[in-house]
Amino acid sequence: KNGSMTLAGIDNALKAAGTVFDFIGFDACLMATLENGLMLSQYADYMIASEETEPGVGWYYTGWLDKLSLNTSMPTTEIGKNIVDDFVEVCNKKCRGQKTTLSVTDLAELSATVPGELTGFAKAANGMIQNDEYKTVSDARYNTREFAQSSKIDQIDLTDFAKKTGTAEGKKLAQALVDAVKYNRTSSSISDAYGISAYFPLKKMSKVDQAADIYDDIGMDSEYTSCIKSFASLQLGGQAAAASHGAPGSPLPSLLGTLMGSSQGSSMMADLFTGMLTGSFKGLSGMSSSNTGFLSDRAFDDKKAENYIRDNSLDQSALLWSRDSDGSYKLMLSQDQWSLIHDLELNVFYDDGEGYVDLGLDNVFDYDDEGNLIGEYDNTWLTMNGNVMAYYHTDTVEEEDGSLIVSGYVPAFLNGERVELLLIFDDDNPQGAVIGARPVYEESDNDTVAKNAIALKDGDKLEFVCDYYSYEGEYQDSYYLGEPLILDMNEGIKIANMDIGKSVRAVYKLTDIYEQSYWTQVIP
Repeated sequence: KNGSMTLAGIDNALKAAGTVFDFIGFDACLMATLENGLMLSQYADYMIASEETEPGVGWYYTGWLDKLSLNTSMPTTEIGKNIVDDFVEVCNKKCRGQKTTLSVTDLAELSATVPGELTGFAKAANGMIQNDEYKTVSDARYNTREFAQSSKIDQIDLTDFAKKTGTAEGKKLAQALVDAVKYNRTSSSISDAYGISAYFPLKKMSKVDQAADIYDDIGMDSEYTSCIKSFASLQLGGQAAAASHGAPGSPLPSLLGTLMGSSQGSSMMADLFTGMLTGSFKGLSGMSSSNTGFLSDRAFDDKKAENYIRDNSLDQSALLWSRDSDGSYKLMLSQDQWSLIHDLELNVFYDDGEGYVDLGLDNVFDYDDEGNLIGEYDNTWLTMNGNVMAYYHTDTVEEEDGSLIVSGYVPAFLNGERVELLLIFDDDNPQGAVIGARPVYEESDNDTVAKNAIALKDGDKLEFVCDYYSYEGEYQDSYYLGEPLILDMNEGIKIANMDIGKSVRAVYKLTDIYEQSYWTQVIP
């Protein structure tokens, strides 16, 4: 909670140990990374680690240690398989619904085969970014399996990403990664997790410089570093161009009826980049001269970037509800415009007479036969035992049989500790179920993510939390929402959509290929 060990720190500790291990295992979150594996390759034969956050029960040591005690000459790969199987099976019983991953990776093979393929992949992706194919890379990145999504640490499955770029180099990298991972298992609630993850920016560009520094420290491939810098630079350019044309960066103008914005005209990208390099970051939340050194290393031509962004940007002036011939309201965009949108979520606010309570984001929307977004809202929202709560959708997984598993979280305090209540909606729980609570650490530079699954128990005190905005459109603070809820497990926990009255205002949030957010007018 108070800090985490960097890869360089782990490197120094293992170097001081002076031992080459059969395997190094991490009963911890998010450690099955390429960066970690390449660093560990000089200290161990195998890495056993999870791509995703780990459920709070952690590894089940009794099973695999008992088997090892009966056969102390057991091959390392078999030990690893036993660890993985026990972990996934115990988690499926005790933490059903939580995302679970664990893999065994041959570090000698990883270090011998993957770096060369990674270089080829990074060169190809960088070439695409510089030659009017940024959208292809951005689409692949958006559709790739991402881990610890609510924390926005930009850790993704590298095999899945390599495949989804659709390049020959990507296929070669994916094959090398799959070959190096000797055993891998996941829970049914997660897909496209092949055993090795890596950092690739999208949600939080303020960490790009930090990642580049870490890559320098551990000797990571320079082509990959160049690729993520190019991607982040063009992404930030797209956001800057949108901000210069009135993109609000907040839903408040929509709520207040002051939503403006124009179609994307010609923005002088050289001027925008120069402005950012000299400290001008208007409309770019979280960015400053202290975390945008990557802009100085951008490999593309500014004029070419300007033309690309102009031709591949959302027309803000088109985000208006139109009345259709059947009397319903629709958002009518061209197919080209819809193709620029990665994410669409319903954003609901409650007017309490003094300002707006933000109730969160849900993946609730519908289209007509012509592909137009239907502007309807039934004034319902998620509640727990009759208590309204803020809810944020994070992930939807489609299983082989076509059924869906939807995940999300509710910000709250559990017995005085800040947590995210983890919710799942599936065939067994169509109305939703709480599968645990994950502690939320105060914001820090290390992005430490806690293990999941504090189990809720009888007598627990839940206090829901929400963001609050004034009528002037200013964020006030995060406040408690409603009265505390004391759990009575005999009565159980009931999740339900309930009518929350007419004092609600709903908008749709659209997120484009540059991770720039836009909001529609209030749904009529």
